[in-house]
Amino acid sequence: MTYLLNALSVILQLVFSLVATLFVLRLLAEASRADFHNPLSQFLYKATNPVLAPVRRVIPNWRRINLAALLLAWLVMVLERATLFALMGVAPHIAGLLLLGAADLIDFVLLFYLVLIFGWSLLSMLQVDPYQPLMRMAAAIVEPLLRPLRGKLTAGTLDFSPMVVMLVLIVARILIAAPLIDAGTALTLGG
Repeated sequence: MTYLLNALSVILQLVFSLVATLFVLRLLAEASRADFHNPLSQFLYKATNPVLAPVRRVIPNWRRINLAALLLAWLVMVLERATLFALMGVAPHIAGLLLLGAADLIDFVLLFYLVLIFGWSLLSMLQVDPYQPLMRMAAAIVEPLLRPLRGKLTAGTLDFSPMVVMLVLIVARILIAAPLIDAGTALTLGG
């Protein structure tokens, strides 16, 4: 029976992660002002707008931050943890569950940026067409993180700013997300 529960939890985590990815991508694309005419931006808008539109009437944007997308991504993380605890037969403490959802979202965004910067850097080295929709969206999302270091960490034609930003993201996962996840887990389980 535990093998079935493990398989079901993996499938549920995948589904919740895909939904969270849509909202996080929408949040980051709007914050970085990604090209709206990009086919990927159009897909994100069409996939998330039916859920976001009613929430945005109540929770407006703050500057360029889509607070409705942020809230929904957080709720997806909370729902994922609640579902996984229900599968284990554990009744979580609500305050811990809310903190754990926020910690999971922070960790998810940091890991998302880490993977996106790595993929974008790799594709840039392979000289993929920069006008390809995926490259344009990835470049728009990673550029705000790379801009402060751009041109300062170069050796010849190599730019090491993506590597430094990736290192900072890894350290942030260790020093910020991991302690929050530990605190949320302890609070959720009543310890």
